[in-house]
Amino acid sequence: VQLQASGGGLVQSGGSLRLSCAASGITLEHYIVAWFRQAPGKEREGVSCINSGDGKAFYEESVKGRFTISRDNAKNMVYLQMNSLKPEDTAVYYCATPRRNIIATLLPEFYHYWGQGTLVTVSS
Repeated sequence: VQLQASGGGLVQSGGSLRLSCAASGITLEHYIVAWFRQAPGKEREGVSCINSGDGKAFYEESVKGRFTISRDNAKNMVYLQMNSLKPEDTAVYYCATPRRNIIATLLPEFYHYWGQGTLVTVSS
């Protein structure tokens, strides 16, 4: 199983980016998929996750209304659309899936497969 996150970059405050998570060796539509981020000197935190099946999305409080997670099952990909970006969103962003399907959670210990991370830098 391999996950590859991409789409990061440098953007000004208020700008937008779309992150992509591509998978091989696993069919993402059968699993919950989450995005996490880790800022320098901070612990990894869950940002958003999307259920398999009903596609229900969950968000960490600070990104609600600004970020949108979505799936493209035909492409075996998951996206994170990030709007109204703030400097505090600066971090390395990772996509992740569990080894088996689980109840929606943003706790990283429940996820087993991780992408390599993509850096998002938001300038003020």
